[in-house]
Amino acid sequence: MKKRGRTAYTISTVATTYNIHPQTLRLYERQGLLKPSRSEGNTRLYTNDDLARLELILNLTRDLGVNLAGVEIILNMRAKMEEMQGAVKEFMEFVGRELAAQSPRFHAKVENALVRTTPPRIIRLSR
Repeated sequence: MKKRGRTAYTISTVATTYNIHPQTLRLYERQGLLKPSRSEGNTRLYTNDDLARLELILNLTRDLGVNLAGVEIILNMRAKMEEMQGAVKEFMEFVGRELAAQSPRFHAKVENALVRTTPPRIIRLSR
């Protein structure tokens, strides 16, 4: 099936492909772990992003023995980490733009700079 130009799979196809019962997929949806889209006839449609998330869930539950509560926590933490990484990237881009605006010459120096440090000094304490 195609939905908005993206490939989507029905629950029976996904269940067969991943060797799980359709009720398991419904359980994951009730728990909020998966959120498949719906067709006009209310059929669940799983996209490639949904399948990638399902593979992660199955890896955590089957291979690592994580229960569904743990899976939920891990998925939430991953989402928060992705948000933070995006915020850090945006901040670094902002800082780079600000430095470039302050002084193009300074920006060129920063791009090619080697950081110099002074060697540590040993101080002898007398007793």
